[in-house]
Amino acid sequence: MRIFKEKQRFNQAWLIILMTINILMIVGIILGKYIKEPNSFSVIELVLLIGFILLIPGFIFLFKLVLRIDEKGIHYKFFPFHWKLKTIEWNSIDKAYIRHYDALGEYGGWGLKGGRLWKKSKGRAINVSGDIGIQLELKNGKKLLIGTQKKEEAEHVLATYKPKTNNNG
Repeated sequence: MRIFKEKQRFNQAWLIILMTINILMIVGIILGKYIKEPNSFSVIELVLLIGFILLIPGFIFLFKLVLRIDEKGIHYKFFPFHWKLKTIEWNSIDKAYIRHYDALGEYGGWGLKGGRLWKKSKGRAINVSGDIGIQLELKNGKKLLIGTQKKEEAEHVLATYKPKTNNNG
């Protein structure tokens, strides 16, 4: 019995830099306004506003993609959208394979993407970074791509469980 586990978060340097620049610009504008017009809002309002501005972008760092592949199937959770692991059992999977993808072009970016709002034929995607994912084609015709940073490990465990899928040829 092989088990694959992976946890991913939004922790890319470019994202942190971009968010930091945006926060500093917004806080700078607010502080500039307050210095020019101290009566425009109270010190308490200023502190609460800046705290709120710092808190909201930080919310993205709470997001976490959890992936587990075992003898029962493929389990995933994208917190805070999913509070419990969702399971796709092997007998409901037609094909499961590793592929490169274009997050922006195929799904409109990173996160919980796809479906009705994007290219419906591509299905849905759950990812936090990179361009490698586990593509699932289900018996019911739906598609789900789950991003991974562990390509080789994922390929090995998928090969182990390939006989359990509908397409085991």
